[in-house]
Amino acid sequence: MVTATATEAVQTLLIVKEVSINAPIAIAFEAILEEIGPDNAIPGSPMPMVLEAWPGGRWYRDLGNNTGHFWGHVQVIKPPTLLEICGPLFMSYASANHLQYRLVAEGATTKLTLTHRAIGMISDQHREGVSMGWGSALEKIREHAERQSNSKKETK
Repeated sequence: MVTATATEAVQTLLIVKEVSINAPIAIAFEAILEEIGPDNAIPGSPMPMVLEAWPGGRWYRDLGNNTGHFWGHVQVIKPPTLLEICGPLFMSYASANHLQYRLVAEGATTKLTLTHRAIGMISDQHREGVSMGWGSALEKIREHAERQSNSKKETK
């Protein structure tokens, strides 16, 4: 039996966020890997993830005892300028997502552009919260990279 629901429709989503980071590009790239990996958090609580940083590597949340949530696969990784991930991300329903972190060195700073594209039965909750969530994630990456950069300067 096939049923159709008139209230669900395929939608697209496009989020583009940029942040300027006062750190060298290599440090900024490492900050991305750490912040979306073991240091990942959502507002109010840690949410460590596993990122296998190679083409085809998985990005997932390991809850132990063979439980967790698969977020995606590394589609492209070109340190220190590009990381792309494709998969369901945080959407546990019919959707396809592509997440791109692109870094460009601009003198002593680094410009990080995050682009999130999605297509599917995107819930209103995700559509409304995703822009704020990515903004918060970029801010954490910026803070992490700048902290690392400053500590390297202090040890010299």
